[in-house]
Amino acid sequence: MIALLLVAGYATRLYPLTIDTPKPLLPVGPKKMLDYITDEIDTLPDISRILLVTNHRFADHFQKWADDRMQAQKEASGDSSKAITPIEVIDDGTTDNSNRLGAIGDIQFVIDKCGVNEDMVIIAGDNLFTYKLRDMYDFFMEKRKDTLIAIHVEEVEQLRKLAVATLDKDGKVLDLAEKPQIPKSTTAIYATYFYLKETLPRIREYLDEGNTPDAPGNFPSWLYKRQDVYAYRANGNCIDIGTPENYQEVCDNYQEILGVK
Repeated sequence: MIALLLVAGYATRLYPLTIDTPKPLLPVGPKKMLDYITDEIDTLPDISRILLVTNHRFADHFQKWADDRMQAQKEASGDSSKAITPIEVIDDGTTDNSNRLGAIGDIQFVIDKCGVNEDMVIIAGDNLFTYKLRDMYDFFMEKRKDTLIAIHVEEVEQLRKLAVATLDKDGKVLDLAEKPQIPKSTTAIYATYFYLKETLPRIREYLDEGNTPDAPGNFPSWLYKRQDVYAYRANGNCIDIGTPENYQEVCDNYQEILGVK
């Protein structure tokens, strides 16, 4: 299985914090945001490599982070021969919002460039989450169906900013809409996805039909109408750091928000 982190955005809402630093590399407590996410990926048993797709502007920032992380893992293990999951940084060549590929466009870019032919877990690298990735992985491996993450959200205004699903008792997606004005349920779908390798060619099919390359939730909204898609009902939540004030609040209260000591 390959893990793909989507970090090609520019986070302009967080200016001036993100003018020279990409949002996923902002510190929250003792670690950078991206470290919390990658720590969760490291709980999965069969990740062959971690791919990180970013823009040209921030590619060097992420390469330094990846090199530092892998070196720290080697030093912490005390065994230089111990295998460390490699992290590969992929520059999509874009420079600003005017020429960005979009999240789904970036996924296809990586599949083509790296010749991906394995199951994939795809995660937006700019949001923190408290659900356990291993639990979702176990569900995916049991079902052997494309799997989304489902979180209960009561606030209608928040649901309008997300993908919203209707599920049957086993978690099969019956309805899924990206950013609906009238949400049909309180089941929100966040940007964590497990896809079978057999599903990956359908991303090209989706794009070739002329569908939007933006917002990764648009692809499963298209996919569930063509094949079975499931969602894992998780405990926990996802934290969107969207403004400098919001970022400061998370930094001030990260232990409570993320449940860490």
